Amino acid sequence: MINKTRDGVVYFVIFFLIGIFQDCIAAAQIDSEKSNITIGFSLGTRREERWLRDQKLFTEKVKELGGAVNIKFANNDSILQMSQAENLIMQGVDILVIVPHDGETAADIVAMAHNEGIKVIAYDRLIKNCDLDFYVSFDNVMVGELQAKSILSVIDRGDFAYIGGSQNDHNSYLVKNGTFNIIQPIINNGHINLVLDTFTEDWRPDIAFDHLKAYLEKNKHIDAVICANDGTAFGAIQALKEYELAGKVPVSGQDAELPACQRIVQGLQTVTVYKPIRLLAEKAAQIAMLIAQRKAVEPNKTIYNGAIEVPSYLIDPIAVTKENMDDTIIKDGFHSREDVYIKN
Repeated sequence: MINKTRDGVVYFVIFFLIGIFQDCIAAAQIDSEKSNITIGFSLGTRREERWLRDQKLFTEKVKELGGAVNIKFANNDSILQMSQAENLIMQGVDILVIVPHDGETAADIVAMAHNEGIKVIAYDRLIKNCDLDFYVSFDNVMVGELQAKSILSVIDRGDFAYIGGSQNDHNSYLVKNGTFNIIQPIINNGHINLVLDTFTEDWRPDIAFDHLKAYLEKNKHIDAVICANDGTAFGAIQALKEYELAGKVPVSGQDAELPACQRIVQGLQTVTVYKPIRLLAEKAAQIAMLIAQRKAVEPNKTIYNGAIEVPSYLIDPIAVTKENMDDTIIKDGFHSREDVYIKN
């Protein structure tokens, strides 16, 4: 009886140790799989300051998680982005993360990737009319709402201009929808006269400048300018300067670019909408690694892209003015106090 008991204990110990050994092998295999994951990251542009920041933060997080990133910038060229994406697919990336230059034509990239069994995440900009796997962004409707509310806190009636983003970027429509959610009732009651309502090709500051300058040449007067991002705000402010209106007319933007933050503390721009890019980049990196490993990801929202309800993860943006610059941009380390409060 004693021998049988001893033998039973020995067998139990052996099987226990084998189980631990198997678990270690499995864990090593998972780590090996993680280290072999390559994410193709295709960005539609590097023109704005923020995209270089996104790329850097995303890459750092993927490396921390054991993966690698193959990066391509398409220089605002949809055909080039398609070619670069095809090249990434041919190189055998495990997943594609795309900031589309054109949210419509990028649907062909999704189809091409799916044909090779590669899943696709849209980063910050939605890809329309396709079977997109996941979307990670900020709540861009809220961006527009925050812009409008900030301008209305300064002036709530008069001649308003709206200078939107690129028509190729679905975010432009979301931001505009948010703005008009707030100002349309005031337009309807006659307190706001919308004198300019335009999109801006590729978000170009020079085109925003041209739009507002053309209006001011004829009318010489404007009470507020709601701009979709900091680049278009810069163009608008340059036009206002030519009519000695800069600093007198409230102007909105988004992205919290350093020059915009400097303009805000100088009194030339009223508000920028800060989108904590580190949160976006790191969340996108985590989601990309999980999906590449065929693991479940929990969305916090779904967004209809014209074809399906896309599982999405959206992050809330923050309105930044002169009053809360230190408590947001500076506190988060997004820009240093020395850089923002630069002496003229």
